[in-house]
Amino acid sequence: MILFQVVIEAFRSMRANRLRTILTMLGIVIGITSVALLLAVGDSMQRFIGKELEQLGTNLVFIAPGGDRAQAQRMRNGAMPSLTMQDAESLNTLTSLSGAAPVLQGSFKLTAGNESTAKTVFGVTPAMFSMRNWRIDKGSALSDADVRSGARMAVIGRKLADQFFYKQDPLGQFIRIENVAFQVVGVLYGEGRQVDGGDLSEYVLVPITAASAHLVRSQFPNNVHYIMAQGKSGGNLSEGIEDISEILRDRHRIRAEDPDDFRIENLASFAETARTISAALATMLGLIGAISLLVGGIGIMNIMLVSVTERTREIGIRMAIGARPRDLLLQFLTEAVVICLVGGLVGVGLAAGAAAAITATGKFEVIINLQAALVACGFASLVGIFFGYYPARRASRLQPVDCLRFE
Repeated sequence: MILFQVVIEAFRSMRANRLRTILTMLGIVIGITSVALLLAVGDSMQRFIGKELEQLGTNLVFIAPGGDRAQAQRMRNGAMPSLTMQDAESLNTLTSLSGAAPVLQGSFKLTAGNESTAKTVFGVTPAMFSMRNWRIDKGSALSDADVRSGARMAVIGRKLADQFFYKQDPLGQFIRIENVAFQVVGVLYGEGRQVDGGDLSEYVLVPITAASAHLVRSQFPNNVHYIMAQGKSGGNLSEGIEDISEILRDRHRIRAEDPDDFRIENLASFAETARTISAALATMLGLIGAISLLVGGIGIMNIMLVSVTERTREIGIRMAIGARPRDLLLQFLTEAVVICLVGGLVGVGLAAGAAAAITATGKFEVIINLQAALVACGFASLVGIFFGYYPARRASRLQPVDCLRFE
């Protein structure tokens, strides 16, 4: 028997037993839908996390004042752990880093027209924009000249721009931060949670010198809340961390036996951990879908065994007129594979519909890509071969005399 004839016979058999075929196929449809959809969810989750990490930046190091035991000890010695703008300038001289940027931040009342809200305001330098991959949607970023002059300029997120200046051009408009007027010179592109827990679309960025002079009242105007540093692209970040520790200990005159009065956190390790967790979750989702597919495969084997029993007389007639055992093996195996493939295609279609429904909510984008569809159909074929082989082999080993005697 040629393969084309075998496939035609498989479809005829399926059509002759429609209800049995549909019930058999149902397990595969559910299994393939689960596999395709869960694989797509896992892939979308990894892409979402990758996008969030890209907004965070790469090779970043977070430096904050205080350490595990440093603060109490330094206070007893009459000193407070602190970081200064000069510390950040000294870190910019390190060849192992591509840059360092100090940050001041605080929660302040924002007012524009009749709108008012409380948001976190960040005093930054222009280096922070490149380090954190912040892009400008409208206008321009803060400049070195703005920092040097302490200009009251602000870059705001898109949600704030829509809230304060609905259907207006926000550029050139003024917002009042704690009753101090700042002119909007730019609008940030994008949205999403950042490393500090804030939403990028609700950020307010001002020159760090303006924040120190007008917003963050302190008796130590050169102190900063933290410093962000970035390692060289392709470089060894651990070397940069060692250089940071060495230069800060030297600047803060910390003796060899004393602990640091600062702490350094490698954000790249957090990003790698997030990727590992997302990959593990994606694998787990795929395995959960595979369990559904396994149940469907067992159902196929059971129904095919029943089919062999019901069609014993047909098998005997085929063998009596010259069909070889391998022809019967191929026929029943093809029927199982065809059922699985048709069920697989239906399952992929249902998964695509479910993915579109999830995406339409606007909360999470799920896309059934070609790879997920091919993997699902490949699984369907393997299930058909694996679970259809035993019934097919049993049919091929029946004796014609016994089959024709069967009543």
